[in-house]
Formats: sequence, C-alpha cells, structure tokens
Amino acid sequence: MDFESLEGKAAGNLRIFLSMAAGLLILMGIVAISVFFIFIRGEEQTMVPDVRGRDLTSAILDLQVKHLNPRIQLRFTQSSTDRGQILEQSPPPGTIVKAGREIHLVVSQGVMINTVENFTGRNVDEVRMDLQAMFISLGTLGESSVPQLLSLREPLMYEFSQEAPGTILQQRPEPGTPISGPTVLELVVSRGSENIMIQVPNLLRLSMEEALEQIGRTGIDFQFVLQPLIAGETPGTIVSQSPPGGTTTASTTRVALTVAVPNTLDANQVYGLFTYNMERNPYPLWLSLDSLPPDGERQRLLTVQYAGGLLTVPYRQPAGSVLVLTLVNREIHRETVNWGR
Repeated sequence: MDFESLEGKAAGNLRIFLSMAAGLLILMGIVAISVFFIFIRGEEQTMVPDVRGRDLTSAILDLQVKHLNPRIQLRFTQSSTDRGQILEQSPPPGTIVKAGREIHLVVSQGVMINTVENFTGRNVDEVRMDLQAMFISLGTLGESSVPQLLSLREPLMYEFSQEAPGTILQQRPEPGTPISGPTVLELVVSRGSENIMIQVPNLLRLSMEEALEQIGRTGIDFQFVLQPLIAGETPGTIVSQSPPGGTTTASTTRVALTVAVPNTLDANQVYGLFTYNMERNPYPLWLSLDSLPPDGERQRLLTVQYAGGLLTVPYRQPAGSVLVLTLVNREIHRETVNWGR
C-alpha cells in the first residue's frame, strides 16, 4: 500500500472521529437543555396533596413541603370530635398547580357553644385543658385569632369539702346561661377535707429508690437530707425518720428523712439532692421527676401528689444527666447533674 493511500485512509478516519465527537457534543447539549427545562418545570409546578380529615398542624406541614400556602376558613360543625380537622380543600387533591399557590382549607371549629355547660363535679384541671383546646388560634398564620368564648377567672376560689381535691363545687354563670360573647367563668373548687389524718409509713432501712416508691404510693409530705455514712449504717438507705413509722398525723405533716451517702461511687456517678422551691398549691397536684442520662433511656425517679413548698429528692445518676421536673404534664424546671452538687 502506497503512502498516499495511507494518508487518505487516516484523513477519512479523522473525519469520522470528528463527526462522532461533534454529534456527541450536540447530543449532550440537547440532554442538558432538556434536563434544565424539566428541572425548572418541576420547580414551578407541584401536585396538591390530600389533607382532608387531617389535623390543621400536619396539613400545614404537608403544604409547606409542596411550597403551597394555606388560607384558613373556620366552620362550626355538629360534632366536637372533629375540632381542628380539615373538612374541605380547594383546589382538590391531585391538582397540578404552580408553587406558591394558595390552598383554601375549611377547618372545623367543633360544635358552636351558645350556653354555659355544667362543670360542677368535674376536676378543674380537666376543665381548664378542655377550654384551652376548645378554640383554635390562627394568629401564627396571619389570620385573626378565634375569640375564646369561655375563660376562667384566676385565681380560683377554694374551700374545704368532702369532695376530692380539685372538684368543682360551684360555678357562675349558672349552667344553661346563654353565651352572647366572651364570658368569664368563676369557679369554687374543693381543697379536700380540712383535717385528713394518715398513718406514716415506716421507711427506715429502705433504699433511696424504695423510699421514693413508697412516698409515691402513700402521698405523704416529705423532706430529705443527706449525711455522710456512719459506721454500722447501710449506704444509700434511710437512716432516720421523723415522725416515726406507724404515727397517725395530719396529712400536711412533713416527714423528715435522712439518707446515708455512700463513701464510694461507681465511675462517673454523682450522689446528690435535687432541690426546687415550688409555689404552694391549694391541694396536691401530680408531680414527677425524671432523669435523662447522657447514654441511656429516660428514668422516672418520683411520681407523687405534691402540694408545693421546698421539694427535695435524692438521686444517684451519671454526671451530665438532665433532671426534669413536671407538674400536671407541664415541665416547670430542668437542671444538669454535675460533679460537686
């Protein structure tokens, strides 16, 4: 094969290569432009989710994920169980719309209240929570808040009675009174019996954990102190109690308990006394103290009905644990366990 033939063949191969390269570049450009426009179109359009029957909070979160803006309309219904749920939506589910589109939601406000309910005989804490849940505030959505037709006058009035503490004895306005606008409800609530006598349990020689469990069951008023371990005592147990177990006394009597602190502890363990000065309640309310260890599950240290005052609870927890104090399902204080406490 002569030189000219080889040169011609090489030139032909080069032209083929260049043609293929150019075609590939053109194809890549077309694909890139197509992807770009698909991406832009995807950004601009979205599908309306179905939020009917959902609660208002979760519906708003779903719409925000789709970059859609909720517009709220309230409606009274014949049922109190659907309060806060989405009754209707527009546009309907499955509609393709542009991002940023307003989605109209009709939200149930529950049954229209036009008369004062009979609250006597009910627990005041339950009534307070029911009244708070009865009205939906839409202020965070840019809408005017729904007026609360019924609210409690604080502070409440209390008196001693044979009814359980917290029971509503009287109310004003009377049950059945028509409601024409925002109404303040005045309640008289039971403190419980004035002179309830109890028998003090014997907590001597119980471990700290066993003593706290007994206190939770009996509901006695209590105060703990810690003292260094003395020869003959068992570390981590109750070594003194006043008044002694078996004593009959008023339920308001505070039982003083002394815990012997161990001389040695496991690595990273802290033995301390949780203290918190609470406001006095008219009657004992459910109180709990939990520990959140750095590497472990939540642990309940104490559950008791407590009337308030200085709260003292001994604990043995890893350093860095968080102690959480809760009153009637509402957190009121937390602190971290550190060395030297």
